[in-house]
Amino acid sequence: MLFPVKPSGLPAIPISSVIMDVGREQSRRNGPRKPITRSNTLVGRRMLLRRCRCIYSIGDPVDLNKFIKTDIISQFFPHSIENNTVNGRLVSIPWFIDAGLLYYRTDLLEKYGYTGPPKTWEELAEMAKKIQDGERAAGNLGFQGFVFEGKSSESLTCNAVEWIYSYGGGTIVGPDKNVTVNNPNVIKALQTAKSWVGTISPTAVTTYGEEEARYIWQSGNAAFMRNWPYAYPLGANPDSPISGKFDVTALPKGGDDGKNAACLGGWQLMISAYSKVPNASADLVRYLTSAEIQKKHAIELGLLPTLPDLYQDPDLQQKIPWFKNAPDILANTIARPSTVAGGSYNQLSQALFENINKVLNSQESAEDGILQIERIGKRVLP
Repeated sequence: MLFPVKPSGLPAIPISSVIMDVGREQSRRNGPRKPITRSNTLVGRRMLLRRCRCIYSIGDPVDLNKFIKTDIISQFFPHSIENNTVNGRLVSIPWFIDAGLLYYRTDLLEKYGYTGPPKTWEELAEMAKKIQDGERAAGNLGFQGFVFEGKSSESLTCNAVEWIYSYGGGTIVGPDKNVTVNNPNVIKALQTAKSWVGTISPTAVTTYGEEEARYIWQSGNAAFMRNWPYAYPLGANPDSPISGKFDVTALPKGGDDGKNAACLGGWQLMISAYSKVPNASADLVRYLTSAEIQKKHAIELGLLPTLPDLYQDPDLQQKIPWFKNAPDILANTIARPSTVAGGSYNQLSQALFENINKVLNSQESAEDGILQIERIGKRVLP
């Protein structure tokens, strides 16, 4: 059961039922798709949750300020509430947060004489190369210094947003909808990322999504990994080869004058304007985002709570030790330009990940890739 306890009047909801309902709706609207897998494993449940997005057309969402009291809303991270507020209307409540993290092997850093994780991307490249060379010389020829999500997909957009902001390249699109991506700091960020491919990262990293990167990392064959929080409980599982041998920290800065940046992701809950039971729906939203349920999801699924106070919870800090540093990491989140781009975001993101993937594959220079992104951005943004 996804929700093993239930509030009065609300049914407990099996996750398999939710997934099957989504699958049936997909088939009805778009024709048959791949079979929906029933999975009781942590990764299965986590990845299925990631796929249940943007299926239903719900119409304009209601203003949740009318249904949820201010004292409850004020308990959430302010930047999440701000992100979910459009023209003064609170269109959704944050369910859980995703943010990019740097995973690193504590045992290998100690083995090779390092006292802590890298602070800059340049330090990461140096450390990754030294550890990679040492592990390969010791007989692990498939060992990699750094793995990340480099395939032509939204995953790469998330990574690129982090690289660009960390080097002072801005947010791709300004608040006035001016496309700001064509600047020297963006070019520096992309050239840096390209330099990893074939040196500290495998050439195949340009085909990796989250799971491909995690498989290499969790098998013990990488010193560093960029990924989302879901990978933590999987790696910490007692059966994992790296259990007890890793930690997480903020992603590096772009040089000494750069900034830490973690791409902001996550899930939001909203109520359709067509709902015939908006009050009951608001009750469900309050329940699903309650401290009790968020704590359970953090422990069982590795989902980051949207309530800051939970990060000080003794049970959570005992079961997920890195949570003590989570507020500092979350303070450095950077959003993709989805709010300012509006309905044009998908086209803008596609331009980003397709051209940046070409840069990583040496099919396009960083300068040419940026020009293509700028051209498309100016064309599609209203």
